[in-house]
This record gives sequence, C-alpha cells and structure tokens, in this order.
Amino acid sequence: MDKRIDEKILDFINESEKKQAKKDICSGPIKIGNRYYEFEEKEFFDEKLKIYIPKDFEDMPLDVRKFKYPSESRPEIIKSNEEGSIAITLNIIDSPLDEERVEELKDGMKMIIKKSNPSNVFYEEGVLEVESKNIGFFEFKSSVIDDFLYNLMFFLEFKEKTLMGTFSCPYKKYNDWRDVAFQVINNLKVVEGEKGDEN
Repeated sequence: MDKRIDEKILDFINESEKKQAKKDICSGPIKIGNRYYEFEEKEFFDEKLKIYIPKDFEDMPLDVRKFKYPSESRPEIIKSNEEGSIAITLNIIDSPLDEERVEELKDGMKMIIKKSNPSNVFYEEGVLEVESKNIGFFEFKSSVIDDFLYNLMFFLEFKEKTLMGTFSCPYKKYNDWRDVAFQVINNLKVVEGEKGDEN
C-alpha cells in the first residue's frame, strides 16, 4: 500500500518537474514540438526593453516582411524562425498611454481587429502584472491564404507611449508554443531612466 502511494507521489513529482522544465525559457534549452530552442534576453529600443526570444530567431528579411505585413505601418522589429512561420514583433506607437488605461487600450484594439475581420476567433484576454507594469493581452485565431494562425497580442506603457507586441505561429503549433509565448511576456522588463533612484 505505502509503496504504491510512494510511486504515485514520485510520478506526480516527475510530471510537475517535466511541466516546470518545459516552461522555463530563462534557464537553458527547452523542447518545443520536436526540437529544442535556447532563449536569450535581447535588448531593444536603446536597450530600454529586455525580452527573451529564441537565439536562432533573426530579423525577418525585407521581402518576407512586405509579403507577411503588407501595410506600410508594419512593426519596427520582426524576429522570426528561418521559414518566417513563427514570429515575435515589437512596435512603438506614438500614442500616449498610462498604466491605468492599458485595459481600455486592449479592449479597443480587440474591437478593431474583430471589426477588420469578423471571422477571427478570440480566446483568452486580460491584464497581467509584470515587474509592476500592466500588460494587456488577447489571443485569437486568424486565417491566412492557406492556413490558420495563432496570435497573441500584448500592450504596455513604454516611455509614456504605447508598446505593442505580437507572437504568432501556425495554429497547428499552438499547443507547443502557447505557454512559451506567455513566458516571453512574463519575463519582459522595461529599464527605467538613468536616474540613480529606484522609481
């Protein structure tokens, strides 16, 4: 009897360790789908934003950018895997934002995306607190020419402006990448000004 209970406890511990290992992008390579990715903290926007992204994600080539993001207002930063099928984008929008209005902005952006394509399917949404910053997010499934995409959009105040980010991947890889995408948001850091104070 005791032995069976011990084995159950061990199984439970092993399972939770596996889940933990899968999620922690900050401590060594993790398996996503059928391959391993190593994440590293990269700095953007004059080193004021730190975010973990896979080491082998590169700047998306211009011709692929133009195809995937036809609008001239495409994101400033687009890091992607070699095929361009999995991407993280970052963009500063010259529109004032403060912590209290993050949720309002998130709701407004969701409404715009809903109206622009009523066939999008929306999932979870909310506001996360990361390093005492509010980060609004929502997830949705969109269709492209020959496939469906999983998208996670997030928004935060950055130097009194609006920082907008997205993570996207083929919808069939959604289960592999969803936790990872949230880990990316949960480890995001905004470096405050050069002042010696802590505020």
